[in-house]
Amino acid sequence: MEYPELGQANHGRPALPDVPEVRRSPVRIERSEAVAAVLSRLPSLSRTVWIGVDGKGASGKTTLAQEIAAAVPRAVLVSIDDFARPDLTGWDRERFVAQIRQPLLAGRPAHYQRWDFATNRGADWRQVPTGVPVVVEGVSATDVRLEVPWDLTLWVEASPEVRLRRATERDGPEMLERWLTDWMPSEDEYERTQQPQQRVDLIIQTAD
Repeated sequence: MEYPELGQANHGRPALPDVPEVRRSPVRIERSEAVAAVLSRLPSLSRTVWIGVDGKGASGKTTLAQEIAAAVPRAVLVSIDDFARPDLTGWDRERFVAQIRQPLLAGRPAHYQRWDFATNRGADWRQVPTGVPVVVEGVSATDVRLEVPWDLTLWVEASPEVRLRRATERDGPEMLERWLTDWMPSEDEYERTQQPQQRVDLIIQTAD
């Protein structure tokens, strides 16, 4: 997906505000250590806990996020892909804020509609209860302008060669040009402008 500045594709909604960048001291770990590292760093699960799994396309984010959600009691997985549309530049961050972040921070259950990218139509509605761990995964999932009060953030890394091979195997060779001319350059721009590796808690290197 493309990930330009917010407000370029908000269809009349106010753009999300700029937020000062938060810098942390990330710890680099092996992929095999990732789930255990997350479990050891989580705060009390008596409230809504926010876990962000960020990284470039085909780096292994989704698989890792699924493993984390399965290991953390009562965790709910939210995919950024459910907020992407083919006629929208980037993904619908404003809808994520309105349907996920705002209600949960207000102490209300979140209700959001998955978007079917292939048909460009709204799909099923899903609910995220309050007081549970919420695992959010996807490219630019930890965008600072979303103003999510993250408890734990991860950046998943893979080499461009590995990512391109995985993307081709997953999406087919017919999508290769779009990966090379659109999605990968857009992800590089997100990395350049926000430097997410410098503000996450954990950096995970995935293997071939």
